[in-house]
Amino acid sequence: METARGAERQRTAAERRRRELLEAADRVVLRDGPKASMNAIAAEAGITKPILYRHFGDKGGLYRALAKRHTDALLSALRAALDAPSERRRRVESTLDTYLAAIEARPQVYRFLMHPSDDAAPAPEQGFDVGRHSAPLLRRLGEELGKVISERVDLGPDSEQMARIWGHGIVGMMHAAGDWWLGDRPCSREQLVRSLADLLWGRLADAGDLPGGPGF
Repeated sequence: METARGAERQRTAAERRRRELLEAADRVVLRDGPKASMNAIAAEAGITKPILYRHFGDKGGLYRALAKRHTDALLSALRAALDAPSERRRRVESTLDTYLAAIEARPQVYRFLMHPSDDAAPAPEQGFDVGRHSAPLLRRLGEELGKVISERVDLGPDSEQMARIWGHGIVGMMHAAGDWWLGDRPCSREQLVRSLADLLWGRLADAGDLPGGPGF
């Protein structure tokens, strides 16, 4: 019994330490964006780089942990927007706005996670490729959004497959449009939200709620 309690304490301490290291990494990413390095993160956490490697393996491991942390938070916010008690068009706009507001609020984090920036360090750390790591993040967002749609909207025959197509398509649209908008700022966020909602609205306006589902 004492051995089990000791193991649980060690696991709890390790999880707390990992969370502290991720918070230190977040602070560096907020400051440095894509230039954030393992050296800078280790210094921010008050440890040596070998200790940071012991927790995450390499920059790819740290990136995946940060990506999960931020994707979990974004998915929670998107679900809350979809579940808000309002009519469907308003919920669509609110969901789009939630995504755009998130990348606008923390552009350095967005660029670190999603965009191999032109102003990144001239000699990136060996073995790390932002583009290679960002694709699974987008895929996860697409799959999760597809599940949300399949739980709520009746799309007729092959509804589940159609929901997955919509989920990945909407995520691709939000990512591409948001990336362009964040860089160029050609219009207000409100105008972009309305325009994207107009693009989505055709079939979505006509589809019924799934019987027994939470509604959309």
